[in-house]
Amino acid sequence: MRLNLILCASVLMLLASCSAPEKEPYAFQVSDLEPHIVKLASDEFEGRMPFSAGETKTINYLESEFKAYGLEPGNGNSYFQDVPLASITSLGAPTMTVSSADESISLEGLTDYVIWTQRTDSLVTFEDAEIVFAGFGIVAPEYGWNDYKNIDVMGKIVMVLVNDPGFGTEDASFFKGNTMTYYGRWTYKYEEAIRQGALGVLIVHNTIPAGYGFNVVQNRWNSEQLYLDDRNENNYKLAFEGWVTLPVANKLFEMAGLNEREMLAKARKADFQAIPMNLKASTSLTVKAKYDISKNVIAKVTGATRPNEYVIYTAHWDHLGIGAPDETGDSIYNGALDNASGTAALLALAEAFAKEEKPERTVVFLAVTAEEQGLWGSLYYALNPVYPKEQTVANINMDGINPSGKMRDVSVIGIGQSEMEDLLDVELAKQGRYASPDPTPTAGYYFRSDHFSFAKVGIPALYFGSGIDHVEKGKEYGKQLEDEYVQLYYHKPSDAYDPERWNLDGAVEDVQLLYNVGQNLSNSDLWPQWKEGSEFKAIRDGYMKK
Repeated sequence: MRLNLILCASVLMLLASCSAPEKEPYAFQVSDLEPHIVKLASDEFEGRMPFSAGETKTINYLESEFKAYGLEPGNGNSYFQDVPLASITSLGAPTMTVSSADESISLEGLTDYVIWTQRTDSLVTFEDAEIVFAGFGIVAPEYGWNDYKNIDVMGKIVMVLVNDPGFGTEDASFFKGNTMTYYGRWTYKYEEAIRQGALGVLIVHNTIPAGYGFNVVQNRWNSEQLYLDDRNENNYKLAFEGWVTLPVANKLFEMAGLNEREMLAKARKADFQAIPMNLKASTSLTVKAKYDISKNVIAKVTGATRPNEYVIYTAHWDHLGIGAPDETGDSIYNGALDNASGTAALLALAEAFAKEEKPERTVVFLAVTAEEQGLWGSLYYALNPVYPKEQTVANINMDGINPSGKMRDVSVIGIGQSEMEDLLDVELAKQGRYASPDPTPTAGYYFRSDHFSFAKVGIPALYFGSGIDHVEKGKEYGKQLEDEYVQLYYHKPSDAYDPERWNLDGAVEDVQLLYNVGQNLSNSDLWPQWKEGSEFKAIRDGYMKK
């Protein structure tokens, strides 16, 4: 039976047995959100980059707000959890040389390709490294798929396609059709190449299946990147990770005597065999590494009757800091939507829970670091939890809160994954709204925010976006707004708070949803489950049965 039916039945039984009127839920206002967004997205916070003065200002602001609301420290006597990170700055040589038996070309760094490394040697170099075209770079036994069968890529560069073979097929049974699986995510492609012993990876960029333009990739050129500090572990790392533009990839196919269209068609079939391209590449990177501690910020409201059961709200506080200036000369990546808005929502929710009667379960408010660099803060928490995963009921994540006015829908990211969606459906119905699937399933948003770190350890997680069914102007207008955000604001200095452009009325409704779902869950004995077919169900089932 669906959780929403169970919840509705429980509510009806409660009303039948109690003559007192149902208490009105806490009502949010624009004023609960806007001041926090304005503050966190101001130039004063310098783009909230970990290890910067912006981090210090951000975490101190969060701590002071939690204290002012009367929330308890979430990590013993502290509001902070240390997250040990490695900061690695890779400075690529200006060019990469690629040669065949007949010709040699010089590719221009940043324009034609972008590479970086997780190795911490002061110099990473390779000479005449062989390039292999490895299709989508996927090993997926459940689909009978292995792009690395019958080939040894040890010490070689693999060139792979972005997304997965299901993209563009409209066949939901083939991988997941246009909905990206984790096999399509760029992080997976690097992880698999490591397992294969490759020297490095070049992912062929294509805007539509990637979900963003090459400009997003270019932000990584010669920039500081953060990773978890794993100096005590013996982990193999690629000499480089990177991307290459589609026109350059087509040139490399041409140099190898391969037909680009034929290669793309073959790569979509399970019998694909990786193809040595008889090309050799050379370049180098100089590396600067340092190690430091960033901070997750944690506060809680202890449950009145079941304090050892936990509902965790999350939002990432970080953004990209100060970087390359845009055409206006602005170099501060303020990250107003991404994710000052989600952090503001986290603070508003914390204040609401602190003001209301104590919930039965403990409610935790976790602002994580280094999401933009690879979900590192949430992953570190998931691997080093303050509250045991076996006692964590669910995660509710916020990454971008609707800035565009009221919507009839919310876009559930990863719809069909868990019963958390059924709890959301109940609250949506009260608002006269509905849940819709992610309008851009090709972008793989399920793997791009902090709920994914909780899902990977089996904790059911809820994450939804703004929706596109605009109350006044309809779906076409709502989709246009979403597309414009990706094109004009995502990971650019232009993602700044603009009261003339932003309308937070819809954000208020969405935060109300987030609050109501958390209130119901924290005052019930429900344990939401993963749905049949979810790749995370077996993880949760495994440790909950022990």
